[in-house]
This record gives sequence, C-alpha cells and structure tokens, in this order.
Amino acid sequence: MSEFNLSARSLSRLTGVHPDLQAVVMRAIQISPVDFAVLGGIRTQAEQRRLVAAGKSQTMNSRHLTGHAVDLGVYIAGQGVVWDWPLYRQLASAMKKAAKQKGVPIEWGGDWRTFKDGLHFQLPWAEYPAEAQVA
Repeated sequence: MSEFNLSARSLSRLTGVHPDLQAVVMRAIQISPVDFAVLGGIRTQAEQRRLVAAGKSQTMNSRHLTGHAVDLGVYIAGQGVVWDWPLYRQLASAMKKAAKQKGVPIEWGGDWRTFKDGLHFQLPWAEYPAEAQVA
C-alpha cells in the first residue's frame, strides 16, 4: 500500500469521467509506487480544439470528450508534476494492475506506436462505446 491520496483538485477533475475509470484511478493511488495527480478528465469540444491546434492532441475524436480518458501526472513533493518517462512507466504499471484488479480493460498512451502519451489512460473503444457518461 502506498501513502498517497488524491487531492481535492484531482478528485474534482474526475467529475464526469466514467465510473469504471474513476475506480481504476482510485485503486491505483492506493498501490502506486509514485504519487500522481489527475491533470485532466472530461473536456469540452473547445478545449479539445485548442489542444489539437497546439499539437498536444492529434484528434477531435478524443476519449476525453466522452469521459472515457484521464491524464495523470507524476507528482514529486517540492517539485510538482515531473515528466520523467521511467516514473510514468511505474505509474502505468500501477494503473494496469489496478485495472486488472477492478476487472476493467485500460489502454495507456505510452504503449502507442506513434504520438506516445505517457500521461494518457483510456477505456478501450471496443468495450466502451463513445456516448458520454455523467458521474
């Protein structure tokens, strides 16, 4: 068990995210060897458009638009969110383990062949169709 907990800000960013993905995130914070924050959950079309224009996303068909994705940032006390890939692999391992424990399939953007996105975790399209969720 880890000593980490999600902040009120992180919890608020899970609002509107699919309950299965929320459950995985809540379990992952309990077992993760690294602390993390929820940087983003559900997005509006306008937010997504801005991210695509800035090159931070490549699609207007993002799982964030329907509450089927979250972005998580590794957090180190005194430094804030850091971007070291080895730490994101540890976080991904905790998320995958939590997903398995909860019986929820999950995809990590760090496993993608192109446009690797170490912050991004989503519910697969096949098992979770695109309609929006309301938490």
